[in-house]
Amino acid sequence: MRKTNDKSLKEAIEQMLNVYKIKRKYDETHVVTAWPDLVGKSVANRTKELFIRDKKLFLRIESSVIKNELVMMRSQIIAKINDEAKTVLVEEIVFL
Repeated sequence: MRKTNDKSLKEAIEQMLNVYKIKRKYDETHVVTAWPDLVGKSVANRTKELFIRDKKLFLRIESSVIKNELVMMRSQIIAKINDEAKTVLVEEIVFL
């Protein structure tokens, strides 16, 4: 029998992330670790630098061909990232 103030573990973790204001950073870290699943292993292997700051995804790609492909697929990548995070995490992609 559950008490009225009982919470599931998921709810408690979500509440903790929101209280300490680290949910956004947690989501950003999750996207960085999920990068190979989002774009594929061949692109992920050529990604030298990847970080999110101020709703911008910064990428350093070593292959100019892959970089050009990613530029053309920019909106699709942003949509995948935001779907994965279930929030608007990235609004723009910047290639370094």
